Amino acid sequence: MALHFNPKLWASMRPFGAGLQRPNNFAEVFRALWENRRRPRYAWRILNEGVCDGCALGTTGMKDWTLDGPHLCNVRLRLLSLNTMGPMDPAALGDVAALRGRSSAELRALGRLPHPMVRRAGEAGFSRTSWEEALDLIAARIRDTTPDRTAAFLTSRGMPNESYYVAQKAMRAIGTNNIDNAARICHSPSTYGLREALGVGASTCSYTDWIGSDLIVFIGANPANNQPVAMKYLYEARQQGTKVVCINPYREPGMAKYWIPSVPESALFGTTMTDRFFEVDVGGDAAFLTGALKHMVANGLQDETFVREHASGWAELAAHVASLAWPDLERAAGVHRAEMEEFGELLGAARTGVLVWSMGVTQHTAAEDAVRAIVNLGLSRGFVGREKCGLMPIRGHSGVQGGAEMGCYATALPGGDSITPERAVALSAKWGFSVPSTHGLTAPQMLDAAHDGTLDVLLSAGGNFLEVLPDPARVEAALGRVGLRVHLDIVTSTQMLVDPADTVILLPAATRYEIPGGVTETSTERRIIFSPEIPGTKVDEARGEWDVFGEIAARVRPELASSVKFATTTQVRDEIATVVPMYDGIQHLRAAGDQVQYGGERLCEGWRFGTPDKRAHFTVVSPPLVQPADGRLRLTTRRGKQFNSMVQENVDKLNGAGRDAVLMSARDARELGVADGGAVVLRSDHGELRATVRVSRMKPGNVAVHWPEGNVLIAGDARSPESGVPDYNAWVDVAAD
Repeated sequence: MALHFNPKLWASMRPFGAGLQRPNNFAEVFRALWENRRRPRYAWRILNEGVCDGCALGTTGMKDWTLDGPHLCNVRLRLLSLNTMGPMDPAALGDVAALRGRSSAELRALGRLPHPMVRRAGEAGFSRTSWEEALDLIAARIRDTTPDRTAAFLTSRGMPNESYYVAQKAMRAIGTNNIDNAARICHSPSTYGLREALGVGASTCSYTDWIGSDLIVFIGANPANNQPVAMKYLYEARQQGTKVVCINPYREPGMAKYWIPSVPESALFGTTMTDRFFEVDVGGDAAFLTGALKHMVANGLQDETFVREHASGWAELAAHVASLAWPDLERAAGVHRAEMEEFGELLGAARTGVLVWSMGVTQHTAAEDAVRAIVNLGLSRGFVGREKCGLMPIRGHSGVQGGAEMGCYATALPGGDSITPERAVALSAKWGFSVPSTHGLTAPQMLDAAHDGTLDVLLSAGGNFLEVLPDPARVEAALGRVGLRVHLDIVTSTQMLVDPADTVILLPAATRYEIPGGVTETSTERRIIFSPEIPGTKVDEARGEWDVFGEIAARVRPELASSVKFATTTQVRDEIATVVPMYDGIQHLRAAGDQVQYGGERLCEGWRFGTPDKRAHFTVVSPPLVQPADGRLRLTTRRGKQFNSMVQENVDKLNGAGRDAVLMSARDARELGVADGGAVVLRSDHGELRATVRVSRMKPGNVAVHWPEGNVLIAGDARSPESGVPDYNAWVDVAAD
């Protein structure tokens, strides 16, 4: 860490930011102490020994491999109580009607699911059942239908690699590729864009590459809210002279100024985190990035050696961007040509750079091309495969990176390989049973099938379709048409309360800290990290997801029991190492602190790529045409004080906005005749939402509301063409209410 104060980067002369709108991180510590007061020693052991189950930065205990010193954020502290709380009173689920209208936070506060429970059509609520009865019923229902009418979804919160691996193997043993995970609705377009261009589907660099890089660019990403520990890395990068650029419709306050509690200088005076904000229109990223590339091509700012000797497709891309008209790019991006040229100059002047993006880029109908536009820019400067450079899709959840890599994906087998007849045959030979060779249902498609009445069994391990997917009314109707829904989770969620078409079963899941033999997670930087079992009070009947899926498949197909059931997580890791070669080393992880980074510090090191011709590939990208606004505003959805769909606070301390806020520019508020704090109604082609105006540093012509509250405005059938990620944006009319 830097040893000397640097007043040039101070955010405020007020000690500890007194009186300024910002989170009180010290207060979060006291809140965590209070929430975990019944099991303080267990909570401390989780913090000190376990691998964080928050974002995918991957701290083990309170340390990591990027910087010395303690790393602890308020996201992790808020999740801690889920891992230490005791079981709920099962009588609370005896009458579902009494729980309707309660928020997800109120349902979580009831406590952990204590034992298996069942509710049948016509019954008021849930009653106790045994694991044997529940598993037998699930298996019987799966046998009674065809494999294509059964599907499974796994969340990413705290989900270990072992559960992903066994779940996907179990479903394929049953005879279906209808298995998907939370990556489908966040970074699936990133995997498509990266694999096509580089032959790899993950971040090409490590967090250490941020520190000392000439330039870091955040595109549609907000680490201040979603990966707070990363702000400590960014602070150190700033101390070493790294320039930081943010591209987003909203000037996120936490990316402008941030107070890092574990760094004395930053805790006292805050830190100015970003040098330059470029405020593009919602969905304007690809046009803005392509405009920057157009300027670079015209002025010869590309790395000529790289594009000539290590890449393909440059000539075609250069000719294409040269042909694009500046007025079209300006209209699509929502910024003047001069700003795109300025960004191009920043890139051209940087010897090293890291491009970081998240769901502001990926949750669009043209998401894959937006990722390709980022990759094109990075490749134009050779920002890959060398120190202080990289292309980084930053992950927001601790289990998400490993999901597709374990094959828990409707469109990929273990190792991330696309599903083809040849690869299915090869995997069948390894496993000893036939693996389906066609794509399964993605998460959104599972709900389509449920709505159409063609899904009979849905196994949901964590997650909450009712809150994470667009058009919640349609999602609720779809869930209510599935004959058997099985919810394997830690706590109660709103989707469990949807009335059954026939039967709903609740199964209590173990946290990652309760699993004998420990488990692993894979971080954003591809680090496979061992999280040990933490001694403490447990929910007696809770079981690991890996164990449950193996049991279900063994009961559906008893002849395959020895293939789908594992006695320990050690056995699971041993098999992962043989089936997923890039995970070799996972079998040796045994104790807290054990880890291995697949691919090393950087993928494509020395400009050696995983593509068939061993070269990087540029892709021609045509920015999407802008729809006529007709007086409407572009709406996007934003995360506040929350983790995934788990809302943790009604007010986001970074900007002071409540959950009912619509972030709007002063100009738009003035033109609409509404005041800060005024009540408005937002109407899209799909729905409407009542909100409170929050005048903010939002790009004029654009507004933002919180997710998942804003899902009522979003149509459920708008998805990207390749990965099928839902679009979480809309055109809206805004009027005083």
